[in-house]
Amino acid sequence: MSNLLVTGANGKLGRHVVQLLLEAGKDHIIAASRDTSKIADLATKGAETRAADFDDAASLTQAFKGVDRVLIISTDALGSGQRLKQHQAAVKAAADAGAEIVYTSMPKPDTSAVIFAPDHAGTEKAVIASGRPYTILRDAWYQENLLMNLPGAFASGTLYTSAGEGRQSHVSHADVARSAAAALSKPSTNEILTLTGPELLTTKQIAALASEIVGKPLAVVDLSDEQLAGGMKAAGLPEAIIPMLVSFDTNTREGGFDILTDDVEKLTGRKPEPLRAFFETSKAAF
Repeated sequence: MSNLLVTGANGKLGRHVVQLLLEAGKDHIIAASRDTSKIADLATKGAETRAADFDDAASLTQAFKGVDRVLIISTDALGSGQRLKQHQAAVKAAADAGAEIVYTSMPKPDTSAVIFAPDHAGTEKAVIASGRPYTILRDAWYQENLLMNLPGAFASGTLYTSAGEGRQSHVSHADVARSAAAALSKPSTNEILTLTGPELLTTKQIAALASEIVGKPLAVVDLSDEQLAGGMKAAGLPEAIIPMLVSFDTNTREGGFDILTDDVEKLTGRKPEPLRAFFETSKAAF
């Protein structure tokens, strides 16, 4: 039996991974979060809970003691390199504890146009340089992320994009959780895997598929990055996040998400869920 620790256990991904590991019942599962009161329910299900604050190196050192493998789930801190500093602190604490490292990254971080990609690229370098066995999971964009913009687009009947003919393969949150649980449950062998869905689609193809299933028309209007940013500003989106949102489309257009693998099936033994299935089960949200 191994001691497996999951950071960010109060987050959607962390919780799902902990639950899957508890259901498997093969290892001692440690759920870590900044505030352990928020994961008390996981303790009632059999997990040990530990406090781990990515901005407090001492808490990470304490949390990772005696752990065989650590799943470092990337944080969502933005600005001033805070996310990279947090990740580097977690990697160091895991390495000092003698633990193997599983890290959730993003596709092609070294060349991606997404503005926070350097945080992932830097973390990957830290993981590899740690000298500890590792598995890096480069997660494609979640299918669930489409719930952030498609409902509004259906409400107006128009989806504005600067992604052009760039393609991407959205992966389900459940497939990422299953893959992370599987990776954490076995010895790491210094692998970099990319978790994608089963198909590559352009924004127009995604919109057409959603329109077919939801039963509502959805026109796609191509814009430049500058026009897209201007539209977001006019719509009242916080200016601080507009460059990040636009960078997603830029990266898609430039091929940064154009990658398709069978790594989900390799890890979990089951094929990833197609986008059609997501739209069918989430139809009411649109």
